[in-house]
Amino acid sequence: MTVRVIPSGTKPAWHKEKIQDMDTNDKNRRKRQSMTLYVLLGLLLLALLRSFVFPSVINGSVRETSYSDFLSKVDSGEVTKVDLTTDSGEITYQTGEGPSAQLYRTTQFPNDSTLVTRLEEAGVDFSAHLPDESATLLVYLLINLLPLIIFLFGGWLLNRRLRKELGDDNSMSFGGGFGIGGGLGRSGAKEVRGEETGVTFRDVAGQDEAKESLQEIVGFLKNPDRYAEIGAKLPHGALLVGPPGTGKTLLAKAVAGEANVPFFSISGSEFVEMFVGRGAAKVRDLFKQANDKAPCIVFIDEIDAVGKRRDSSFTSNDEREQTLNQLLAEMDGFDNHKGIVVFAATNRPESLDPALTRPGRFDRRIPVELPDLAGREAILKLHANDVKMEAGIDFGVIARQTPGASGADLANMINEAALRAVRMGRNRVSQADILESVDVVIAGEKKKSTVLSEHEKEVVAYHETGHAIVAAVQDGKKPVSKITIVPRTGGALGFTMQTEEDEHYLTTREEYKQQIAVLCGGRAAEELIFGQMTSGAANDIERATKIARAMVTQLGMSERFGMMALGQSRNQYLGGDATLTCSEGTAQEIDAEVQRLVEEGHQTALETLRRNRFKLHEIAHYLQRKETITGEEFMRILTRDDGFAPRMPAAEE
Repeated sequence: MTVRVIPSGTKPAWHKEKIQDMDTNDKNRRKRQSMTLYVLLGLLLLALLRSFVFPSVINGSVRETSYSDFLSKVDSGEVTKVDLTTDSGEITYQTGEGPSAQLYRTTQFPNDSTLVTRLEEAGVDFSAHLPDESATLLVYLLINLLPLIIFLFGGWLLNRRLRKELGDDNSMSFGGGFGIGGGLGRSGAKEVRGEETGVTFRDVAGQDEAKESLQEIVGFLKNPDRYAEIGAKLPHGALLVGPPGTGKTLLAKAVAGEANVPFFSISGSEFVEMFVGRGAAKVRDLFKQANDKAPCIVFIDEIDAVGKRRDSSFTSNDEREQTLNQLLAEMDGFDNHKGIVVFAATNRPESLDPALTRPGRFDRRIPVELPDLAGREAILKLHANDVKMEAGIDFGVIARQTPGASGADLANMINEAALRAVRMGRNRVSQADILESVDVVIAGEKKKSTVLSEHEKEVVAYHETGHAIVAAVQDGKKPVSKITIVPRTGGALGFTMQTEEDEHYLTTREEYKQQIAVLCGGRAAEELIFGQMTSGAANDIERATKIARAMVTQLGMSERFGMMALGQSRNQYLGGDATLTCSEGTAQEIDAEVQRLVEEGHQTALETLRRNRFKLHEIAHYLQRKETITGEEFMRILTRDDGFAPRMPAAEE
């Protein structure tokens, strides 16, 4: 489908009449196909009922037996009653009395003149009768007509109910599903009118570039003549890519709200069904709904669920590939003059099929990245408008403490702050509430049930102080803003928070090495003071190793390999690691180089703490008493006399 919008006045009247005739003929054809399917299913059901169901109902518990067995039971006195149909020679006899009675059926042997004598000698009650024509006709009608009547009546009720619920007079057609199961092929897309979305560009912050790109689509939907005069064409589709929580769905809703057009929303996973063909039917129905409500916006969230790259592997999914093929066909051949815009969102753009992202389908790619410092502050202010706040809240401080946070994270922080204010019995949110909510989102709630022993508390205090002192000898771009040794539900027994003064987008090799040294500061403090290692540095070691490996394999910052890419990044928006693209021998050399970089940072941290050993003791004991201190308190203790060595060791200079 394309999203090119042409004013309806540019189409001649005969063209519209031709399209209407084609639609009418298509509806009639699908109705005929549906009725044919009903007849075939009815005949099949009738045959099954006659073969398995109704014979057992009519015949009840009468057992078939042989004539010789009948004579043996007569002679032994087991038979109590016999009934003979004279024209057919069918014999129905009974053995036993009361609850133990059992009926049998057999056919009289021709010219057997001794049967009456045997019955009289055995004292059996016997009789003969002609067949009842009315009963025969009733049985015939019961077997042949009743199943067909039940089937047709049930189908009529089901079709009537589906039409009422779906509001579609073609619910029986193939385009709507599988005949009597009408609705199986319904797309299930949620429709919201433009004004009912409740979202406009005023409700989106921190994504100025994305809003600017989407503003053209809004203008085209609201005033297509302006673009048609110059011959401009709208992009056929817009693909929103970015990390989770950055507002991709919100932007699509904002476009619908700004243009005041219907908004159809569906997830890509809803197209993939167990039965082959149903996903394609849902795609057809989705675009049919869009055609009926045009101009409108169709939004497919997580499109990678249905739009993954096709290949010839044995693990391919026929249903998903058929659904993707149908989606490609609909986007390519859809009648675009009505003003239908297709948006899609994904966190994995590299996994999409090239046929889906080529020009003519999703030919505009709009990055929706994590917000920068100004964007985070704008998002915080936007969400704070819905919450009662105290005067003088400094959102800039909070924005600087949350690098890498998405819009969803920031919204959650404001909500957590409001919840904390209610728990504390206040009717307005304070600065302290928001700062505490930052810790909750990053590290989790405080664990009141976890009580550390004095020795463990002392080890954690020295560990976090080691991080802070090593960070303090850096160039001042990321000063320490908070140190705490309160256990959190996220698994941390404490943490040291650094805050960037300004946003920057480039990181030097020396800055990466300083980050590794800061991460090694906790383990170095444990070794220096206690002469042992604990498990508390596990996350620090993991992060330091990840930085060092990226320096070697992706950033070309290794002295050993120089400017050479040795790895390839996967799933960049989902935090995926890089995979090595080198030989096994080179991989071993990479491990050795990564080990060297981490160990270099470890030695730098040890040397820094040795030069500031007295301050390490003083701040750790102070932190152990207070459990949480601010960056100002930390720097005041660190610099109040000559015991602080503010420069990096010579090995790092």
